[in-house]
Amino acid sequence: MPKIVDHDERRRDVVTAATRVILRDGIDAATSRAIAREAGLSNGVLSHYFTDKDTILLSALRQSHARIRDRILSKVAGLEGLAALREVLLDNLPLDAERDGETRLEVSFWSRSLASPDLAAVQRAEADDLRSAVRALLARAADAGEVRADADLDDTTEHLLALVDGLSLHLLLYPTRLAADDARRLMLAALERLAP
Repeated sequence: MPKIVDHDERRRDVVTAATRVILRDGIDAATSRAIAREAGLSNGVLSHYFTDKDTILLSALRQSHARIRDRILSKVAGLEGLAALREVLLDNLPLDAERDGETRLEVSFWSRSLASPDLAAVQRAEADDLRSAVRALLARAADAGEVRADADLDDTTEHLLALVDGLSLHLLLYPTRLAADDARRLMLAALERLAP
């Protein structure tokens, strides 16, 4: 009797294997052959599930974004204003092993996205979603009197997002100069400066 294959599970396994290759060896090493080997499949079997390597990479990026979004939604359930904003911003920093891996994956895609319109579109859509969420939370915090009346919410949103990106890169690139506790303290200090 032929073996019954769960095709969705097989696709998830390939995407997870691609993520492991990227995190361990770098995005340039994530060839179709390397991904297939990591997933325990042949290149031929791999081609039944994905048309090319870029499709696999795009799926890995989307899978990571979906996992992050689910985790953040869980964390902010029942929170409002600055409390919710604090959770969103801190969750976007690589403060533990899970988020460190997610950030490494994300950063790995940045340079590749400059040459791939499909990857760039996914990156930009996710960035727009995060920007919209941060801006909306700031507006709700301002309406609740948690933010200075003179604060420009658009500029503040960009500053906070730039701080997330900068702190994330510093944590990855300069671990002896900046620790997770430092990044957390700096982010919380930026939020405290918004108070009236």
